[in-house]
Amino acid sequence: MNAMNLSRPQKAAAILVAMGKPSAGKLLRFFKQDELKTLIESARLLKTIPQSELEVIVAEFEDEFTEGAGQLDSADQMDDLLNETLTPDQVKAIMGKEQNSGTQAPPVWTEIEKLDPPRLGAFLATEHPQTSAVVLSKIGPQMAANTLLALDKPLRSEIVRRMISIASIPETATKILEGQLRARLLGDAGSRDTSAGQIRVASLLNELDKSQLDEVMQDLQDAGTPNLEGVKSRLFSFEDIMLLSQKGRVTLFDGLSSELVTMCLHKADAAMVEAVLSSIGARSRRMIEAELGQGSDSVPMAEIIKARKSVAATVIRLAREGAIEMPTQEAA
Repeated sequence: MNAMNLSRPQKAAAILVAMGKPSAGKLLRFFKQDELKTLIESARLLKTIPQSELEVIVAEFEDEFTEGAGQLDSADQMDDLLNETLTPDQVKAIMGKEQNSGTQAPPVWTEIEKLDPPRLGAFLATEHPQTSAVVLSKIGPQMAANTLLALDKPLRSEIVRRMISIASIPETATKILEGQLRARLLGDAGSRDTSAGQIRVASLLNELDKSQLDEVMQDLQDAGTPNLEGVKSRLFSFEDIMLLSQKGRVTLFDGLSSELVTMCLHKADAAMVEAVLSSIGARSRRMIEAELGQGSDSVPMAEIIKARKSVAATVIRLAREGAIEMPTQEAA
């Protein structure tokens, strides 16, 4: 192994091992957790280092070492240093599930591509732009593009600029990044299919009135509820009909009875009535207008709400079948 081909963390790991346990142990306590993990990963990639190569490393760092370090089994000796200078809990916290596993975690990029773009975007928005650029350069172009669209424009431009300038990424750095992504992004609920839970929550929330729904969703957002975008994409209330495209409204009301449509429009505002009536045939429109003209005072509000929920449920079903498109969250 040529010293010139070693990364700086690998050289630092070699020097620490050469220093011996007492001195190295004192220095290890001054490293941050992420720095320690980098050193450990670097040491495990090292093989035997001849004395001559070690001297080159020492000279480069302009430090003084005792003679006789010779050849180093860096991985084993780094483990010994850790075990004698740190508690088992500290080692476990640094290395996570990889400690004592004997194997490296597989690439996580395929798993990341299964995430909702808004979820990945929310995670990357809290990371350094260079880290985000590396992540997006590792996943498929469609997923990367959709994730970029979920980010603010200034951050989006900064990440793209960095993606353009990315050359080769050291394998050691890639492995460390993969480990961090698995622990922080894919760990716990992040790696599970949460669609079933999102559907259940959305079904519950769709039973609420519009004002109640908006209040609950705001509370969930303020609390930092995970996977909230997946729930939002499954929400629809009768008031959102005005946000549907004209084509979507025509498709919706084409399959509904005049009686149901009439019941929905009782006590609705003029804009809603016109949005619905402009989406149905002239004959049906005249019939509904005549019925509404008789007044709505005697119509029970409970029946109106029930009819509106039935229409909203139809929209969700048609969207799931691909017949219409739900309004975007920006429009809502």
